[in-house]
Amino acid sequence: MIDLRHTQRNFGDGFIHETVDELWEEWMRQADKVLEDETLLATVHEALQKRHPRSRTHGRPGTPAEVVLRMLLLKHIRNWSFEELEREVRANLVYRQFTRIGAEKVPDAKTLGRVARALAPPVIETIHSRMVALAQEQKVVSGRRMRVDTTVVEANIHYPTDSSLLGDGVRVLTRLMTKVTEIAGKVGTKLRDRRRSVQRRLIEIGRASRSPGKSAQEKVKTAYGKLLEVTQRVMGQAKKFSTEISQGIKRASELLPQAALQALQRELDTMVVRVGQVIRQTQARVFDGNTHAEGKLVSLFEPDTEIIRKGKASKPTEFGKLVKIQEAENQIIIAYEVYAQRPNDHDLLVPAGALARPNRWLVKRGGFTGGCYERDFQWLSSSRKLMATEWC
Repeated sequence: MIDLRHTQRNFGDGFIHETVDELWEEWMRQADKVLEDETLLATVHEALQKRHPRSRTHGRPGTPAEVVLRMLLLKHIRNWSFEELEREVRANLVYRQFTRIGAEKVPDAKTLGRVARALAPPVIETIHSRMVALAQEQKVVSGRRMRVDTTVVEANIHYPTDSSLLGDGVRVLTRLMTKVTEIAGKVGTKLRDRRRSVQRRLIEIGRASRSPGKSAQEKVKTAYGKLLEVTQRVMGQAKKFSTEISQGIKRASELLPQAALQALQRELDTMVVRVGQVIRQTQARVFDGNTHAEGKLVSLFEPDTEIIRKGKASKPTEFGKLVKIQEAENQIIIAYEVYAQRPNDHDLLVPAGALARPNRWLVKRGGFTGGCYERDFQWLSSSRKLMATEWC
């Protein structure tokens, strides 16, 4: 059962208010006024009530919607993990008062992660729309200017190299096959752990790649050949494990372990496909010199991650997804969009201009340059103006 907010105050709440009320940061006071909006709270409350079919009326009391909204905002502003959020709020009276937890128990990191997933993208979009409406009501934005820019939201992955991806593949497949053996026992194909051999190959590649000269390049190719051979053997073993689970050779005697075994089979099948792609792109780059292999993967765990180059001197190559952000005055984001595949920056400005109000300014920056835009914007409105200078 999910409540809108904590309804019963206790003795500790009054003590906290009297002790830390003057210690609030200025942004907290501003945010506190905005977060009092009943529409925002109702949106979060409704989303949390849909987590389970009977969450509205049954079950023990969950984390109130007001606490969820404020804690997730604090996490975002401070750029904390859920574990850090739990620890900091538990230890800080100011954060306890701001998040409206007071003297109540702070939700643990796992609970916070689960309730955060309940706020799906449509819910976030509704919250964002309400925030823009509040900004308009309070005259924070007037729509006289709009700034359009793109940025990259980086995926949480290590820097990808062919050798590290092959090492990841061997490690993951071996771990999955170990779990299968623990459930089904030592029947059928026997597990052979080749992780030590792979680790030695990775060290060889690392040492050889740091050395100059043609001889070092030949050593790299030789080490990659050995690494690819070991990876292919592990992948072949994983295919046999999956086949034997399907045939019932590797099976469990009880229902729940059998369900776990089938889940492991699905994971094996998924990872075998991804490791196979890594093998193909490694062969293409190392032995054929082709650095643009089709369907290139940069992570086994985030397969949709894209390689994006935006010309930054500090970080020429980024790995993640492209996001378009449109800002009005006072850095209020009025629209955003995450792209599954990176589009051309040239194709983003004109749709963004459709949000510009008549007789207002549209401001561009970065890749949005070129005289062709003035022709493109003639269809929007003859009274709209396009300003070629940057506004921040």
